[in-house]
Amino acid sequence: MRFISWNVNGLRAVMKKGFEDIFLTLDTDFFCLQETKLQAGQIELEFPGYESYWCYAEKKGYSGTAVFTKHTPLSVSYNLGIDRHDTEGRVITLEYGEFFLVCVYTPNAQDGLKRIDYRMDWEDCFRTYLCELDARKPVIICGDMNVAHNEIDLKNPQTNIGNAGFSYEERGKFSELLEAGFTDSFRWLYPDRKDAYSWWSYRAAARERNVGWRIDYFVVSNRLQEHIKEAFILPEVTGSDHCPVGLDMIW
Repeated sequence: MRFISWNVNGLRAVMKKGFEDIFLTLDTDFFCLQETKLQAGQIELEFPGYESYWCYAEKKGYSGTAVFTKHTPLSVSYNLGIDRHDTEGRVITLEYGEFFLVCVYTPNAQDGLKRIDYRMDWEDCFRTYLCELDARKPVIICGDMNVAHNEIDLKNPQTNIGNAGFSYEERGKFSELLEAGFTDSFRWLYPDRKDAYSWWSYRAAARERNVGWRIDYFVVSNRLQEHIKEAFILPEVTGSDHCPVGLDMIW
């Protein structure tokens, strides 16, 4: 069973850059999107054999998530059920017999960590939500989690200490999530792999030089470790400042 996750940084924009061909070529069981930047009715997009689920931000042209799936879920829920966190369309949860799938677009702490307090509150609420799901059945979380966890996860760690996405606060919250019973699937398989990134700035030809960050993840309940077949990154797929990341599971 294959899972793909991609922050498209505006789905309408990436539609003009071959999204439909990319989607069909990848031929995955689940295709999760972040930062769709859509409102309901702004796009007509269907793929044969797939159901789709959408979560929209109240603010136009901002945030948003979507999931395309070949497998009809038992149930679907949106956001966290917490008013202060439920206006930006950041979470979709699909329930299946063996697991929950959670697609997430984690809030950015912003330049100067202007939104760090909100981010910390979000992290605690999201972790609690995941732990509640995990108490029922295993969880697969995917998406842009807006943090490079360790120095190996970005090209220039020393010059980015304290910046959004590599602050001690954000990295600490990711550690807390893992300590709560979850596994970073890519690092579980490839603990020492360097220069493996999923996001690059548009500035200074960063992507061409592979000056990037790994901030897109598949995180799974620890008891799913034995089901992980492969975790991968697809830097050759363009159209966004992020590239898709993936997970193959054996059931």
